This record gives sequence, C-alpha cells and structure tokens, in this order.
Amino acid sequence: MKKNLSVFLAAVMLMTSMTGCGGSGSNSDSSAKSEQTAEGEKVLNFGCQMYDDGSVNTVSGESSGWNCMRYGISECLFKFNDSMEVEPWLAESYTVNDEHTEWVITLKKDITFSDGCLLTPSKVKATFDYLKEMGPSGSAKPEKYLEFEATVTADDDANTITIVTSKPYANLPGQLAHPTMAILDIEDMKDFDNGAIGTGPYMIEQFNGVGVGYDMVKNPNYREEVPYDEVKILFMGDASAKTMALQSGQVDLVENITNVADIQKFQEDPNFTVDIATGVRTGFSWMNFDGVLANKTLRQAILMGIDYDAICNSNTIGGLYTPGFAVLPSNLSYGYEKLENPYSYDPEKAKKILDDAGIVDTDGDGIRELDGENINLRYVSYENRLLNDFSDAHIQYLTEIGIGCTADYGSSDDQWSKLAAGEYDFNNNNWTTVGTGDPLAFMANWATESTYCSYSNPEYDALYNELKGEMDPDKRADLVFQMQQILVDDAAVLIDGYYNSSMIYSKNVANAHIHTADYYWLSTEITPAT
Repeated sequence: MKKNLSVFLAAVMLMTSMTGCGGSGSNSDSSAKSEQTAEGEKVLNFGCQMYDDGSVNTVSGESSGWNCMRYGISECLFKFNDSMEVEPWLAESYTVNDEHTEWVITLKKDITFSDGCLLTPSKVKATFDYLKEMGPSGSAKPEKYLEFEATVTADDDANTITIVTSKPYANLPGQLAHPTMAILDIEDMKDFDNGAIGTGPYMIEQFNGVGVGYDMVKNPNYREEVPYDEVKILFMGDASAKTMALQSGQVDLVENITNVADIQKFQEDPNFTVDIATGVRTGFSWMNFDGVLANKTLRQAILMGIDYDAICNSNTIGGLYTPGFAVLPSNLSYGYEKLENPYSYDPEKAKKILDDAGIVDTDGDGIRELDGENINLRYVSYENRLLNDFSDAHIQYLTEIGIGCTADYGSSDDQWSKLAAGEYDFNNNNWTTVGTGDPLAFMANWATESTYCSYSNPEYDALYNELKGEMDPDKRADLVFQMQQILVDDAAVLIDGYYNSSMIYSKNVANAHIHTADYYWLSTEITPAT
C-alpha cells in the first residue's frame, strides 16, 4: 500500500507540475535551472538591445510583439521571405474572393504550442479576439486591430479560419505576418508580459529582469529539430557592450553592432562572421508641425542645410546607411529614381531663404529668431542604430546656418512617449517601412487621421484614402510614389538614410542570418558550428 501510495503521489505531483494541454511547456513562473549547465547541452548566448523593458506581450507595445518573435517564441500565420514576399507559416494555404473581403485560411496540421496544446482555428480566433479587445499594439488610437473592421470565424472540423472584412483588403496575409499578429495560447497564459506561450522553437524558462534578459529553452513540442537546448538572452544597451561581450566570449551572437570600426575588425578576424542585409528600414526624424516647424521656409532651410551624403559616408556611419531623401528606401519598387528633390545640400541657399523670410539673427548671438524668439529646437533621440550620431551631426550642420538645437537623448521608451505626447521638435527613430510587405501602414504616419506630427495635407489624405481601397499592385505603387513626392515637396520629414541590419557571430555558431524583415532573429536555422 505504501508503494502504491508513493506511485500515486508521484503521478499527482507530475500532473500538477504540467501546464496547459501537454504539460511540457514552461513560463516565467518556472523555477530556475541550476547555474551548472548539464554536460553536453548546447547553449547559445545572444546579446541584443532591450525594447519595451523586454516585454513579450504583443499588445503592450509594438516592440513587445517584435520581442516575442525575435526571441523565437511566437510565429504568425504567414511570414516574409527576403524579397518581402508573403509565405505561409502556421497557415497551409488561403483563398480570397474576387472582392478581397473574404479570406479562408487553412492551418497546417499537428502544430502545438510550447505548453502542448494543439494549434486550432479556435486558438487562432482567441488570439485575434484578444488583440481586438485590447487594441492595436503601440497605437494611440485603439479602435481596431486590423486596418478595417473584420469578423473572424473558426471551424475546427475544417481546420480553417474565415476573416470577413468590411472593406476590400489588398494585403491581409501581409498584415497577418506582422509580429503583433502572432498566434499565442491566450487561454492558458498567466503572464502576458514575460511568459508568452507560442509555437516557436524556443520558450521562456525564466525572465531575469529589466535590463538583464531571459533564460530560454527549446520547445519540446516543436515540429522540427531545435538546435539549442538553451538560449541565454542578454540585454545590452549599446554597440560597445555588444562588441566587448562578443570579443570576450561572453556571448556567441549579437545583432546590430553600429560602430563601423568594430564591424571592420570583426570582418577582418577569421574567428567571426559578419552578416549584413539590405533592409527596408528608414531612419528619419519627425518634424513637429505643432510648433515652430510649422514654418515651411524653416523646414526647407533645414533640409538644404544638412549634407546627408557626407553623414552616411562618414567614418562613424559609413556602410550602415544608404543616403536618400524620400521616406521609403531606394531599393523598394516605388519609383525612388523618378522622385525630384528640390532641397539638395546647399547651405548658402538655406541661409538666403531664411534671410529673405526675415528669419535672421538680430542680436548677434549666432542663432536666428522667429517671431521674436531664438530658434532652439528640441531634438529627441535614443542610442540605437546610430540615431544619436545622426542627431549630433544634424545639430552641428544646423548650427552652421544659425538654427539652434538642444539634444534630448534617452531610451527608446522615452523617445516613443515624447513622440506620442508631441513633446519634441525633431524626433529621430528607425522604422520598418513595409512591415506588412506593403507601405500603407508606414505612409499612415503622415495622414491627418493618424499622424504623430500634426502634418496635414488634403491632397496627401485623398491619395492615402484611395490607397486603402486600391487592389491593383501597379496603381498602388503609383499612389505611393505620388504621396512620397508630396512629402518631399512639403519638406515634411528629415531623412537620416536607409538602414542595413547585421548579425555578427563567433566561430561557435553557424548560419546566423539577418533577414530583410528583421523580425526573425532566433530561429532553427542558427545552429552550433560543427
């Protein structure tokens, strides 16, 4: 009887230790493993930037959704290849009606979450319902989680999800490939911020705290072989920290070192591999039209007063950005080569148009005045992807034409909160421009209904509204071209350049690749070197 009781109690303890449907998943409530890694276990140490305090809650902020996918936790129904074409991921296939209002998506079979629960259409619907209830990630206007109102129906027997939208949707699969639309086991998650349960190759064992990182382990229910038993995610705030950690062997892999000299050293060292991808990110500064930058002459002079080619080709930034003047990168198919730039670098012309407009320095302090006050622009930026270096250079160039700027540098969270509150004149950041494989969401940044900078142009708004309903790819591209030219003509945006992402890794690692859509960091393609 004692033996039988012991077996029974052991079984009960095993059952109660299991979570979710399958019992082999874990989350941030799990007890920490011993610091001694088991002999023979394969461990990857990954140094990366921290965003949104490391949260993986896909509705707490857009960067949190990115974290969840970048850490190998979550997956979407669709994903992007390196040509930014949409491919099935958790989905097997889809059909769409002629009106582009009804989409029937068939799921792949026998996919499970890290807690052992089967991926079903009902689980997908539960995720979408949660997103709709909570509002879109990172949005100041939480009306919808999709661009248009939609109803979602799950058919578990047919293994399909049906999405019916109130208006034609040109690119729904691309929207469903965005990290904030990742499918999580919402019904079984207890810790939304640091304990997401996804279908990816890795899962959270323990969150080690803000500024520290995560202990990850392989998802035992993953449909493919997972190359690492453990992944240690170590948050590192700047490029120098990543460089030193990689050189010392503290980490095996880092993303986006942004010191050009350090990158060159790694490229010359046979013990390291540098993978750089032409990306779809634009570095740009918002110009706040609810302030002194409402003055178009001032904005025109600013754009003519900065030598963007010299900055992008400098020793500080050279090779990591391609110079340009439009909001979309020149490598995308939206007619960049046909756009006209009336504000190429010409500091003497910049000074002249300011003088002609009466924006002059009357007291001899070197700073011009507008409406009787010195121009002193508040430049908000943060230390990532060389943004502060761009801001420093911009400030120096503008000082030379008599425009004062004060640097206001903090964290990415500071930058975002000041952008949302309108507490800036310049706000420098780096955004993916075709996050859904299409620039609609990015171009919304200058539509009156959704801008953060108080920009408003009726012609731009009309084209934007037409773009939302246009299904023909060629016509969409022409609309985007026209919208870009309007922004250029209005001197509405200060462009840093077009960013090239990178991964750098030691000889202990193989096949680490930075993707064009840099949503996919930790994946099964990264393996221990043989």
